Amino acid sequence: MSGVAHSELTAFQEVHASAIDAAIAAVAEELLEGVPEIVAAPIRYALAGGGKRLRPHLCVAAYLTAVGEGEPAGLVEPGPIHRIAAAIEFVHTYSLVHDDLPCMDDDDLRRGRPSTHRAFNVPQAVVGGAAIIPLACDALVRGSRELGLDAAGGAALVRELCRGAGGGGMVGGQWLDLEAEGRTITLAALENVHRRKTGALLAASVRIGAIAGRADSGVLDALDRYGEAVGLAFQIADDVLDVTGTSERLGKTAGKDREVSKATFPAVLGLEQARARAEAEVATAVSALTEAGLASSELMALARFAVARDR
Repeated sequence: MSGVAHSELTAFQEVHASAIDAAIAAVAEELLEGVPEIVAAPIRYALAGGGKRLRPHLCVAAYLTAVGEGEPAGLVEPGPIHRIAAAIEFVHTYSLVHDDLPCMDDDDLRRGRPSTHRAFNVPQAVVGGAAIIPLACDALVRGSRELGLDAAGGAALVRELCRGAGGGGMVGGQWLDLEAEGRTITLAALENVHRRKTGALLAASVRIGAIAGRADSGVLDALDRYGEAVGLAFQIADDVLDVTGTSERLGKTAGKDREVSKATFPAVLGLEQARARAEAEVATAVSALTEAGLASSELMALARFAVARDR
């Protein structure tokens, strides 16, 4: 798994990064109007932390693949699909706010800054994080209307987001992750943790983009397989980076998994086999696209970025 400097983003990310960031800022400003500042302040802080924005990029790439649009040469202006992608980043951000809490992973650093409960306090972080969830659903519905989707289409997007983030996905995976600390678990159980905790929302990002682009069942099935593989590959890469990276480069506390005896792929398989498994999942993701005749260089590049990154 070769290292990639933070500036060496895929061309696709470079094209859409500013549009996604602008959509996140615009949606936040719009939806936080009238929200008490004690709630709004930690939300703004958490959303402004930056990050890889991989989930919104996957959403946009899946949308473009579904509608069959080529990639523009220059920077793009924020559009409805970027607002929909912003909603996914909202939910991811809420998960980081809560993940860092003392009752969860108890981490003081996130995206190179004090975690939200350190910048404010625990009650504000808890309430602010929870308040992001309905904002995300609101943003999804508004974005779906701008794309011309009917009520059923908008509901489908919200359903996918909630399924990926809920008890059967990210939230349930977080509990399984906490439950596995200090225990020896099987490889199958570890995969279940990872596919839920991290993989479910990444896969939902792809599926939401595809549904927004009105993908047919064949395309949707292929993108499902792609998203599930990328989601698992991404979390395995995170496990590896926790062992090999530094806090300065990662923007979060390195070595935290080992410190609290988390169940990780390097712990179960060893470092080199974990790297090999991540690469195998990327190959599975790319095969899902090629077998379906989806020549999306953007999705392929994002799959490789998921494991080639250094933070």
